[in-house]
Amino acid sequence: MTIATSTSARLPLRAYANEVRCECLRMLRDPAFCIPVIGFPLMFYLLFAVALNRQHSAATAQYLLATYGAFGVIGVGLFGFGVGVAVDRERGFLRLKRVLPTPPGAMLLAKLAMAMLFATMISGLMGLLGATVAHVALAPWQWLALLAVDVLGVLPFAAIGLYIGTRVGASAAPALLNALYLPMAFLSGLWLPLSMLPAVLAKLAVLWPAYHVGQLALQVVGFDQGQSPWLHVGVLAGITTVFFTLAQRRLSRPAAAMP
Repeated sequence: MTIATSTSARLPLRAYANEVRCECLRMLRDPAFCIPVIGFPLMFYLLFAVALNRQHSAATAQYLLATYGAFGVIGVGLFGFGVGVAVDRERGFLRLKRVLPTPPGAMLLAKLAMAMLFATMISGLMGLLGATVAHVALAPWQWLALLAVDVLGVLPFAAIGLYIGTRVGASAAPALLNALYLPMAFLSGLWLPLSMLPAVLAKLAVLWPAYHVGQLALQVVGFDQGQSPWLHVGVLAGITTVFFTLAQRRLSRPAAAMP
């Protein structure tokens, strides 16, 4: 009796683990996803923090280490969920998952684990470049804090991407996400300090969720705007809750009713 109970308890855990493993392998084997998602933030950091940083400014290298790390994990959340869910929905894979004997929420958990894995990879590679090529010197707690901000910062953008993936088709999702991703990153101060933007745009930066992730990362290296970290955490938590709730409502609709 005890053995049977133990075995039945392990089966759902094994199913969750297999779902996570398959999702991570699927995205790692997709060069159209992993190369730009990992490569772009690293390339931009090398360009602006090393090649164009002719004065070898430590402040510039630290600022861009924080902001381009945030830029990278935002892309993971948006495209990992947005495009992936849109493609799966259009191919009928989501309908298939409903009739398979998988535990509830396994697909979302797998995608979330995948996004956090990629966020960890991006943050780690950014830190490696910062410490070696850009000669960034941070305390151990600062490196760990940047990693935590990057990994947890993927959550609101995973929620936004998930919602977009439930609303648009596979062909429209990449264009829509790029139209959101790139302007939001620029207007949030992730490419340039807000002081270099027009005053009106700098004041409106607080409306973008990327601004709040960027500010949390910049607080770690001492270049933030001086606002309370709880303000940023509260805004990001609210965005995560709202968009996950909206997406879950879409996903819980009857299969025939979901376009």
